[in-house]
Amino acid sequence: MNLFTMYKATLKFLVVGLLVMLASSCKTPKEDIVLRQIKDVVVDGTTAPMLKAQAIFFNPNPQHGKLKRINVEIFVDGKKAGTVDQELNTIIPANGEFTVPLEVKLAMQELGFLDTIFSVLGGKKFEVRYEGVLRVNYHGFPLRVPVKYKDEVRVKF
Repeated sequence: MNLFTMYKATLKFLVVGLLVMLASSCKTPKEDIVLRQIKDVVVDGTTAPMLKAQAIFFNPNPQHGKLKRINVEIFVDGKKAGTVDQELNTIIPANGEFTVPLEVKLAMQELGFLDTIFSVLGGKKFEVRYEGVLRVNYHGFPLRVPVKYKDEVRVKF
């Protein structure tokens, strides 16, 4: 075995070892981020109707990451009311909660504007569903995390 062959074999061994170390150090999360609560829901009807709220998420994983995008459809009483499509750069703490402000232009024509106004003035509660995905980065690796959340809210103008 000549010196050049030994050098090539050693180099291959080092490259393979480095790849194994990189792959094992870039652990992806074992559990999905969870949407725990939507709070402070307010409908701003002054100009174009907007739903504003605070979304509280929980990361059960020991790795921190970054929330890059929220793409979630909102349904009110079974009818599509709007879409959250926000680009973000929010740090996700390891084993912790984080809050993201949401702003959604409401599609009142889908809900029936007058029916909605009379229901809100009458104090009716609405079933609100949030369905979609979060785009998250962990150590540079993009992941899609599904979101499915349902709540009953009394909307305030």
